[in-house]
Amino acid sequence: MTGMWETVPRLLGDSRYLVLATADRQGRPWATPVFFAARDEDRLFWVSAPDSRHSRNLAERPDVAITVFDSHAPVGGAEALYLEATAGPADDPVAALAALNARLPAGKELTGDDLAPSGPMVAYSADVRRHFVLIRGGDSRFDNVTDARLHVTRPRQGAQPRYARRAAR
Repeated sequence: MTGMWETVPRLLGDSRYLVLATADRQGRPWATPVFFAARDEDRLFWVSAPDSRHSRNLAERPDVAITVFDSHAPVGGAEALYLEATAGPADDPVAALAALNARLPAGKELTGDDLAPSGPMVAYSADVRRHFVLIRGGDSRFDNVTDARLHVTRPRQGAQPRYARRAAR
């Protein structure tokens, strides 16, 4: 099976929002949509208020799950990415703002004044450890009746990618 990795950069480039799943110290989950920009397939950026629930959760538990998908896709036509990552304040807020501003409409760009300590937001980044793509139930390429997720890795030069299927949740 070839070509599954290509879903990753395409959906990251086409999508404007991700769903960020965090948990607090006691393990209580929280999910929130955020506008994002991808530097590449392994680093994502967004800005949030440091006192928002997901930002407070990140301060306690940096492990996150991320889902990227087109919410306007017709039923049965969805594509999605499931990402496992570690997140926190961006090491390079200038790079985060540059990536985000490249996706924002004219007049809506962010500046350093929007970021703490003088501004209300913090630039965050997620370092992606594992990438999964949605395999819809009944996909003729796979023996699956229900939706599943497929672990994909970036193909190495001249190598065929390996896949491991898991049930979607």
